[in-house]
Amino acid sequence: MEKLDQQQAETLGAITAATTPDAVEAIRVSALGKQGWVSALLKSLGGMTPDQRQSEGPKIHAAREAVNAALAERKTALESAVLEARLAAETVDLSLPAPELPRGSVHPVSQVMDELAEIFADMGFAVASGPEIEDDWHNFTALNMPETHPARAMHDTFYFPDKDAEGRSMLLRTHTSPVQIRSMLKEGAPLRIIAPGRVYRSDSDATHTPMFHQIEGLVIDKGIHLGHLKWTLETFLKAFFERDDITLRLRPSYFPFTEPSVEVDVGYTLINGKRVVGGSGDAADGGWMEVLGSGMVNRKVIEFGGLDPDEWQGFAFGTGVDRLAMLKYGLDDLRAFFDGDARWLGHYGFGALDVPTLSGGVGVRS
Repeated sequence: MEKLDQQQAETLGAITAATTPDAVEAIRVSALGKQGWVSALLKSLGGMTPDQRQSEGPKIHAAREAVNAALAERKTALESAVLEARLAAETVDLSLPAPELPRGSVHPVSQVMDELAEIFADMGFAVASGPEIEDDWHNFTALNMPETHPARAMHDTFYFPDKDAEGRSMLLRTHTSPVQIRSMLKEGAPLRIIAPGRVYRSDSDATHTPMFHQIEGLVIDKGIHLGHLKWTLETFLKAFFERDDITLRLRPSYFPFTEPSVEVDVGYTLINGKRVVGGSGDAADGGWMEVLGSGMVNRKVIEFGGLDPDEWQGFAFGTGVDRLAMLKYGLDDLRAFFDGDARWLGHYGFGALDVPTLSGGVGVRS
């Protein structure tokens, strides 16, 4: 067994002299691997007599344990030395800001929806919602839209092939006005609601998309007149555009669900070739731009809502949320709203903590 003592001494010396974890691993393979000298000795026990195994076996196992222990100790020492050297060489400047992690953005349409809800909540309006798949009674008939109205045509409205249990045609709602009917039928009067949401029309070009967003408002009470409507819209637009010089122009118009009906224009000024809402549209560098449709709720609509038009009056208004977002935040292509381009959303989107408040500014970015 002199050879065993010599191999063990050489191996232990090599382990002590090893300077890298890789060198230690190479020594382990040469001693304890399948072809290693310790493994060869262990295999040789099978060819020995019982007396030889009893005599030589403990010596071979002791050598294996000694080599194993030396390898583990040296490996731990070398790994600790590598770590200490790395810690000494690497430094962290704690005064530097932490790297910014990827984060999502709130879509401008969602942001503007929140802004509008905040503004109208301050004026006592509740947010109402309704189904996007509607029947033609709520979407057209109850809003005083006759059978011959162009909006009922197949080329303007997305119809479903099936009818409901009452035999009514089913469709994707063309406006959020059905929410007004449902709210009157469910809650009665007085009523003060806004109805934001997605709507659908068979229309697609540079300025129209088949799906877009609307917000409509409805007030039902006693003694309501056009003066209340004008004040509400003026207060809303001043808060939304965050300007006190908002000037409105009301023009007579026609909508089947309101009578009288008015189109609402807002004054703007041309600055560097772009329209900036504010000021009088009659100014030399200004003009008028339509932003809303509105009017006093038609008596028939109030009746369809289950109320007595001799007792209750009201006004209604509606506008496109996408259009308001474009005007306020300088977006010039409606199609980009629905492209799903992360670069566009990263530029025009809002942070999750950019919550609109009237005190802090409904359109302030953090």
